[in-house]
Amino acid sequence: MSTLTYAVHDSMTMLRRNLKHALRYPAVSLGPAMMPILMLLLFVYAFGDSIGAGMGGGRDAYLEYLTPGVIIMGVAAGAMSTSIAVCQDMTEGIINRFRTMNITRSSFMTGHVVGSVITTVVSLVLVVGVALALGFRPDANPLEWLAAAGLITAIAFAVAWLSAALGLISKTVESASNKPLLIQFLPFLGSAFVPAGSMAPGLRWFAQNQPFTPMTETLRGLLTGSQIGNSGWISLAWCVGITLVGYVWSRSLFNSTTKR
Repeated sequence: MSTLTYAVHDSMTMLRRNLKHALRYPAVSLGPAMMPILMLLLFVYAFGDSIGAGMGGGRDAYLEYLTPGVIIMGVAAGAMSTSIAVCQDMTEGIINRFRTMNITRSSFMTGHVVGSVITTVVSLVLVVGVALALGFRPDANPLEWLAAAGLITAIAFAVAWLSAALGLISKTVESASNKPLLIQFLPFLGSAFVPAGSMAPGLRWFAQNQPFTPMTETLRGLLTGSQIGNSGWISLAWCVGITLVGYVWSRSLFNSTTKR
């Protein structure tokens, strides 16, 4: 077999291993869906009427505005489980066993990243299900749903590579769970809950220039028909940039660690 064939085979083996871990510990793998669901319930039922009225609608209108932002929040929430999983493998000795086996070096990280994307997408199905139960009614056509799924996957892929690098630089599981907090917190400082234009000037500038705002606006436009503008291209550029940084960083860290 060719080198590429070996790499794909070994990556699939590592992916099956990580998915079996996810099935064994569903509370950990589906945990990222809990916070977005709680935020959805809290903001819709506690603040939906007042915020919706301020935006020129009511609770139903705010649910339509909020749901895409909560979905993006769910993608960001997957960073913690990825970081923890990578750190556990690096600190609990399993990586030393892998080094003695004839396994393609890149398959370890690939298995973690692809496994993270799959579990994140599955957890988001729960988030969307709760939103639909609350009354969210997207008007996207099949092509727009496909584009939304592609965008979510691209964001999850980028976040997974970055969080894998954070797991590699962590010495303990506790620190691995803390390092992705900035990634998880960024959607709160974007347009997930309220329009960026309604924020104070300094916060507005930050919200408009951080990655999760154009991602949220693009997903909102695909699902609800609002204007996307340049947000789609900006979102893709952020995804490519974050993926490259996370990949190069994690690959460098992994190679330097496993050579010791």
